[in-house]
Amino acid sequence: IKFEVEEFNRKVITEPFNKAVCEYLARELDPNSPQKTLIFCATTDHADMVVTLLKAAFASRYGEVSDDAVVKITGNADKPLELIRRYKNERNPNVAVTVDLLTTGIDVPDICNLVFLRRVNSRILYEQMLGRATRLSPDIGKETFRVFDAVQLYEGLRRVSDMKPVVVNPNATFAQLADELRDVRSDDARELARDEFIIKLRRKKRHLSERAEQDFETKAGMSPDDFIHTLHTMPLSEIATWFTQHNDFAEILDRRGDGAPPVVYISQHADSVTGVQRGYSRDGKAERPEDYLQAFGEFVRNAGDQLPALLLVTTRPRELTRKDLRNLAMALDRAGFGETRLATAWREAKNEDIVAGIIGFIRQAALGERLIPYEQRVERALHKMLAARAWSNPQREWLRKIAAQTKVETIVDREALDDPNQLFQRDGGGFERLNRIFDGQLAGLLAQFNDEIWAR
Repeated sequence: IKFEVEEFNRKVITEPFNKAVCEYLARELDPNSPQKTLIFCATTDHADMVVTLLKAAFASRYGEVSDDAVVKITGNADKPLELIRRYKNERNPNVAVTVDLLTTGIDVPDICNLVFLRRVNSRILYEQMLGRATRLSPDIGKETFRVFDAVQLYEGLRRVSDMKPVVVNPNATFAQLADELRDVRSDDARELARDEFIIKLRRKKRHLSERAEQDFETKAGMSPDDFIHTLHTMPLSEIATWFTQHNDFAEILDRRGDGAPPVVYISQHADSVTGVQRGYSRDGKAERPEDYLQAFGEFVRNAGDQLPALLLVTTRPRELTRKDLRNLAMALDRAGFGETRLATAWREAKNEDIVAGIIGFIRQAALGERLIPYEQRVERALHKMLAARAWSNPQREWLRKIAAQTKVETIVDREALDDPNQLFQRDGGGFERLNRIFDGQLAGLLAQFNDEIWAR
């Protein structure tokens, strides 16, 4: 049987493939970590397989692992609502394996890893699935989340624009469309999915066998024509309830002409992980980290006219304000060059894990400057400042406080000193008071401190 790669990943469920993926995941995930993982599978049987394989992979990697560290949470699981509550509020389960129960409507801020082992044909549903990991969780220091895409899901959806025509994917099954009608939350999304289902059914009903049409009427309680009319007139708010109550009728429409259900292929060929690609670019396209860093360098060198703050970073960093830096960071993020991505690409390309700050990455790309951890730069600048002359005790203490806050904020200027939410105000600071402590020379000292940070 000949398959395209994307068809194989969607239509064929094999134990060796899933075993290879689970063994890789066991190297990347720690079942004892407070960071939660959510895995999306194609069927409940597939979910059972993944639970078994991942437990075995964890045991091989870490030794003894709690049996409830990895659990299946689907509609047919025992006490699914209790499992969801435990997944949200307790350390275990650490990994939840689901099909569609957890695609929408749950709020577990500690989810830091999403694993896709199933295909979906809807960008809306895909983004809702991604939404399971987008909540911040300060308690565990969560700032980002990871997506493990083992079935090329993103590449399959990348061809679909956000403004989708009806029936954008004629290969979508009725079962998949029914899942979407149950899962989506907004009326706009539900209306789009309903129209897609109706147009596909109008085409399909002309080719239904007599047996299939009888089975449809038995399951749906009406003929295909009556069902189309009902869908047209049914309030959007009731559609999800109807499809939940009639959750198995769509498979009748997916049968082939002989009345047989869609074929599921099983293969026992050997599988192994041959490579892992990380998506760095704005559109998520997988590319080498070296290519991403090169693209960043070209952007920095060519965008000076549109982003004047870039020129300040490379020539006069002492003149940068916090506002300049915020606007620059947002512009870079829109262009696909966020600080987290840059740091990850640098680590992958250079095997160096350096927290250099966005200014450090810009100067490295534009000037070829050596990348140095930002905290190390600040400490070096502080020592130079403290050794430059004899300071009074209050002056020395405030210089240390300014340095400590610079490590956090990157830039400490007058705005920062007067910010009521910063430690300076809470500790009796503020620009005017500190300026008196530094004999009216505070503005110059801040500029000098910034110069020392970026001294080459």
